[in-house]
Amino acid sequence: MAKFTFKGKTPEELEKMSIEEFSQLIKSRARRSLKRGLPPSQKKLLQDIRKNPGAFHKTHSREMVIIPEMLGRKIGVYNGKEFVAIEIREHMLGHRLGEFAPTRKQVKHSAPGFGATKSSKFVPLK
Repeated sequence: MAKFTFKGKTPEELEKMSIEEFSQLIKSRARRSLKRGLPPSQKKLLQDIRKNPGAFHKTHSREMVIIPEMLGRKIGVYNGKEFVAIEIREHMLGHRLGEFAPTRKQVKHSAPGFGATKSSKFVPLK
């Protein structure tokens, strides 16, 4: 089985990197975001992860870029209604947390709702 590498680096090498070194490996939009520095809410999430790595962490910071320190952690990302549990894996590096917690459900139509008229309740046999 092939071992995972991110831009030629193993997960162990990535975890030893600083945020500045890692930012040189990711795409420009995420690199600029990390270069500007983390806002207080994202700093707090990183501190919580460092302090208690095995716990489940909840956050509203959907725009946070996933960095190697987060690998293997479970994070609850708020989607507007509930916290969606996400386990951070290698292929998620450089992406944003919000990409893995969809905010909209897929529409599934079934029978007409309560209070529908007789004509709208008609369902053809064929």
